[in-house]
Amino acid sequence: MSRAENPLWHPFASMPQVRSKKLTITRAKDVWVWDDAGTRYFDATAALWYSNAGHGRTEIVEAVAAQLMKLDAYQIFGDFANEPALELAQLVADRAPIDDAKVFFTSGGGDSIDTAAKIARAHFAATGQPERTILLSRDHSYHGTHGLGTSLAGIPANRISGPFVPDVLQVSHDDATSVEKTIVDVGPERVAAFFAEPVIGAGGVIPPAPGYLEACADVCRRHGVLFIADAVICGFGRLGNWFGIERFGIRPDLAVFAKGITSGHQPLGGVVASGQVAAPFWDAPGAPFRHGQTYAGHPAACAAGIANIALMEREGLLDRALQLEGPLLERLQTLADHPMVSQVRGGTGFLAALELAPDRLEATPGLPGKVADAVREHGVLVRPMVTSVGVSPPLTATEANLDQLLDAFKAGLDQV
Repeated sequence: MSRAENPLWHPFASMPQVRSKKLTITRAKDVWVWDDAGTRYFDATAALWYSNAGHGRTEIVEAVAAQLMKLDAYQIFGDFANEPALELAQLVADRAPIDDAKVFFTSGGGDSIDTAAKIARAHFAATGQPERTILLSRDHSYHGTHGLGTSLAGIPANRISGPFVPDVLQVSHDDATSVEKTIVDVGPERVAAFFAEPVIGAGGVIPPAPGYLEACADVCRRHGVLFIADAVICGFGRLGNWFGIERFGIRPDLAVFAKGITSGHQPLGGVVASGQVAAPFWDAPGAPFRHGQTYAGHPAACAAGIANIALMEREGLLDRALQLEGPLLERLQTLADHPMVSQVRGGTGFLAALELAPDRLEATPGLPGKVADAVREHGVLVRPMVTSVGVSPPLTATEANLDQLLDAFKAGLDQV
């Protein structure tokens, strides 16, 4: 390696392309970020879907700093605990749409998906149903890139090197009869859990078809299958509530969270499980659930979560997502007739996407990235996905920011 070449290997990146162009972010505040040349951008992606309360919130920064001075870090394995972990677990449980909620902390979303899958299988093994090992996920879904998340991936390109975990099956993202048929075909006595994002995120910002999630929840209930809501992207305000799934009147058996719980100020994730699912590990004197991450329940990360929840409630950011979802969609719908665009998706939460025209995608490899690059040249950061370009601005954004987003999208699409 040449000494002139930096050794940082970027996730989800073609490194030859990174060598020719690299955007180095040096600072951020609220909805804005700046690069090393001093150029300011509207962060219409909330970084990686997580800066829900905006960047650099003083209350969160000060809470983290104070906690680091008091107790920098300590594990919560066995009978150990720390005060921020205990407090945040209660705050999360109180806000979860889950009965008798128990909270298992992790370091992030991928950790949380693996944890939820292992809890589901372990629950059935502990209750005399060890044959319930099959996990269902939806096409277009994204559940992180750990072993189980890769196996659950509904984005074919993300299922690198084949499935890592057996007994994982794909179902339709918009047809509940597909879910029931799959369960019946393989045998309900073999199915452990069904994973669903309230709104599919990285797979293209795809809101659920009317009644789809509710029907899936009914199917799961009738067949004794655990319903797992993946709220990593949709949670903590993105859909106007704490876990996203409440919007559809569903009380899941487990919910996975990360990203917005600290608005990105610290890495943190977790799983909320119902008391019934957790009972074998809480109420029986049997073997423990042998699973956990080194930094689970990290006191500084939990301090960030506590401060973030207080901030979001004080500023009414959950309601703000509901207020802004319509204006965001209305602006992007003005691009529906652009020759580069085949569909505009949004309206369920403060996130949206432009699906690019199939003929243009076929003619131009890497088109979503090219569109995102062109929009960036006009001062706005958006997210390229498989066949679309998405946005998920901080909940502190204004309608003036949305006007800037629309102008940059128009200019970028025309430029490409």
